Amino acid sequence: MAGLAISFGSGAMTNSIADIAETQIILLIGGNPDSGHPIIGLRLHQAVDRGAKLIVIDPRKTALAERADLWLRPRPGTDIALLNGFMHMILKEDLWDKKYVAERTENFSRLEAAVMDYPPERVSEITGVPVSLIEEAGRLYASPGKNSAIYYGMGLTHYSFGSNNVKSVANLAMLCGKVGMPGNGVNPLRGQNNVQGACDMGALYNTLPGYAGLTNDETFKKYEKVWGETLLRRPGKAGSEVWDFIRAGEKMRGKTLPRQPGKAGSEVWDFIHTGDVKALYIVGEDPVLSDPHITHVAAAVEKLDFLVVQDIFLSETAKKAHVVLPAACFAEKDGTFTNTERRVQRVRRAVKAPGRAKTDWMIFCKLSERMGYGMRYESPQEIFEEIRSLVPQYAGITYDRIEKKGLQWPVPDINHPGTPVLHTERFTRGKGFFSPEEYVPPKEMPDSEFPFLLTTGRELAQYNFGSMTRKTREIENICSEALAEINPLDAKRLGIEERSLLKLTSRRGSVIIRAKITEKSDIGTIFVPYHFVEVPINLLTQNSLDPLSKTPEYKVCAIKVEVLGESCPLNGKNR
Repeated sequence: MAGLAISFGSGAMTNSIADIAETQIILLIGGNPDSGHPIIGLRLHQAVDRGAKLIVIDPRKTALAERADLWLRPRPGTDIALLNGFMHMILKEDLWDKKYVAERTENFSRLEAAVMDYPPERVSEITGVPVSLIEEAGRLYASPGKNSAIYYGMGLTHYSFGSNNVKSVANLAMLCGKVGMPGNGVNPLRGQNNVQGACDMGALYNTLPGYAGLTNDETFKKYEKVWGETLLRRPGKAGSEVWDFIRAGEKMRGKTLPRQPGKAGSEVWDFIHTGDVKALYIVGEDPVLSDPHITHVAAAVEKLDFLVVQDIFLSETAKKAHVVLPAACFAEKDGTFTNTERRVQRVRRAVKAPGRAKTDWMIFCKLSERMGYGMRYESPQEIFEEIRSLVPQYAGITYDRIEKKGLQWPVPDINHPGTPVLHTERFTRGKGFFSPEEYVPPKEMPDSEFPFLLTTGRELAQYNFGSMTRKTREIENICSEALAEINPLDAKRLGIEERSLLKLTSRRGSVIIRAKITEKSDIGTIFVPYHFVEVPINLLTQNSLDPLSKTPEYKVCAIKVEVLGESCPLNGKNR
């Protein structure tokens, strides 16, 4: 995306978490790291304590918003207009980095022409942010000669135009020359502990491991050679069975890997409904709670001929499976995780997996053998050595090198120290490419029938959809119930009191939930956490997808609110 293809395309931070100590100006947009990324949240608070300036762009009044030097509260889904407004006034006031733009970027003229249509007055009408705040925030971020870093979360990406949001962030950073140096950069906050590693390994519908794409024949030949020889290297059988595996290996070695993209996880439900997908293998996900428009998802699951779920607990999705494969959790296996700052770190088994549970790699290998391809690895380290041989970013990483401290990719050779800051001299594609984006409203906006905006997010004590955290009594004591955060003015207008029972309804479904009256939510907006099976909030959310990333528009949908009073029971009423 834009000119920062490898860092933004994979969602990796351009800089290190430790860089926060060198940052003088922090722009936090669409993220609440206090609840979603508490270690980074702590670093940001420490930076404010030592005097760093903080700009927070968030419709919700978070703890960091309360501490910010400038808090901008835009209407949900208007980030592109706001970022274009920043760039308009930065150009108008001659605050942009002319040398950086001339030497390290291209397509500037198109960006300049596009953002001229976003004067602060127009941006204020779109976003609801006062003109003075738009101008002040733009000036502060652009501050020539100072380190300015952008941090963003899923409040920027979970839209049907989330990729364009990220491109706009990249445009702003490059315009001000804030990429490629310590204390600067563009830093996405990944949603889970090894999302980065999963993407690095090709757990995407349209790429090979290492983001190699699907068009380079030489890359494919390398993979075909290595994977085609796997059986020949590791038959692992005795007697006559050896020859069967050798013959299978010879046959596989001549195979051509498919070049076409797969099906995005967020689109697979439509393919099930059309009959193009008959079976599904789900690993470590709970889509009947986590995907948007879950009525549509649940109907697709029921239509499958065969569903396999591999997980550490019996999730809501696993309850619907024909076969459940019990997996080991992080503390029960060896291997590596790659975190949000691209740091590859060792994970070591602390306890044995319970019962018949096995590590994921063992399950995959055993299934592969049963299906005729003898993927007979002996250890995670052996698998990692193959990763090193195929993924350029990991080539110089070994278990010995990361025994005590992880390395940040790319690490192209065994003597390379790792890469704390990306794009120091050039971008992945050479020059950074400005990609001007136009503001378009979210797919579903409030109207007379559904006058409120719903947005969803996290609570600090809970994690994802609760399959792990909600089994811990102490955590439940901290946060045991989903509450709908509603602005006091909206509550007064509708006659809502603290903990009143509400019925929230969108065009896709309804949930019953208790109210929490708070100024954290803006007028006309209701926030609900998504961790709770009792309040499956994704009954309401919509499955409009970003055309590039295939990410759903979780963050905005139109709803109506009905007050039910205190007598209506909470459980069992969601549909």
